[in-house]
Amino acid sequence: MSDASTASAPLLTTPLNALHLELGARMVPFAGYAMPVQYPAGLMAEHRHCREAAALFDVSHMGQVRLVGADAAAALETLVPVDVVSLPVGKQRYGLFTNEQGGLLDDLMITRPAPEASTRFGDLFLVVNAGCKDADIAHLQANIGARCRVEPLPERALLALQGPQAAAVLARFAPGVAQLTFMTGGVFTLNGAECFITRSGYTGEDGYEISVHETQAEALARALLAEAEVKPAGLGARDTLRLEAGLCLYGHDINTATTPVEAALTWAIQKVRRPGGERAGGYPGAEVLGAQLTEGAARKRVGLMGVERAPVREGTRLVSAEGVELGIVTSGTLGPSVGKPIAMAYLPVALAAVGTEVFAEVRGKRLPMHVAAMPFQPTRYYRG
Repeated sequence: MSDASTASAPLLTTPLNALHLELGARMVPFAGYAMPVQYPAGLMAEHRHCREAAALFDVSHMGQVRLVGADAAAALETLVPVDVVSLPVGKQRYGLFTNEQGGLLDDLMITRPAPEASTRFGDLFLVVNAGCKDADIAHLQANIGARCRVEPLPERALLALQGPQAAAVLARFAPGVAQLTFMTGGVFTLNGAECFITRSGYTGEDGYEISVHETQAEALARALLAEAEVKPAGLGARDTLRLEAGLCLYGHDINTATTPVEAALTWAIQKVRRPGGERAGGYPGAEVLGAQLTEGAARKRVGLMGVERAPVREGTRLVSAEGVELGIVTSGTLGPSVGKPIAMAYLPVALAAVGTEVFAEVRGKRLPMHVAAMPFQPTRYYRG
């Protein structure tokens, strides 16, 4: 996701903007929006509260889109290397928009609502990144708009309730949500509002993402925050949580210059769409990705863990013991739960094995780091 905002363009606001200000949030520009980076408790407290109880994030800057029509799934498969046609009702899948070079235009979530909900939420319901949503919608309309209706849903807000107590909290409003498992979704009524809810998120914790009409978003957020277990959290904690979970941020860890194979996202490409599969190819960059899936890529996204406590930030150069440049850190922080510096970067495949030592150049010093398995913090998704 791109977080660049031009100086002259006025920032957009989400339906929860007034609530953020009331709660004392520090607001920052992000993907063209004024967004809360943290609240008075601070990033570390918000991060830990999500790990221990339940945190409420405003992610209404994300793009929500419905695809309508019997041909929607087959049409979408012409843009992603993902099995959409076989996606069962009520299931969600991680997807990737690729370009002709196999690079990533964006990553997205794809859910197939139940037929009785399709009139409101489409035959397919998509959530795309904030910084890419205008381009993604144009991409969909230009390439598959003749095969299905591509209908943006700018009137819908998106809330994420994340943490080990999220399920207990949300079940007080709609008991049925407790029956959802990771990467499933459906329609539920919360606080009098019809919501499309998926049991997923971006923190590594159990939790939910809740699509709600913008006119009902603030009342729902206030109702959730009134529960003893729930506190608000901003973009700062969202970033440290997702990095500990080993999850990519578009525009940082993945972009048009990275392929899914290089990004270690081959798990998102189902066998049926790989070389030899019954619906192999047929999407942008299929030839490039097919070759990489068969032969491998020259570099790979890896996790790194520091030996010393100094954080290693995005953009830091990585070198060998001899000073040979190896790559650049794409995301980095001092992991609040891990208690050590953690980062992601692309390294030559020969150096991507767990335990390999590299050095980060920070303020004239070379800090030792080693390739570490991801996630850095064990995930706690609820799989039933």
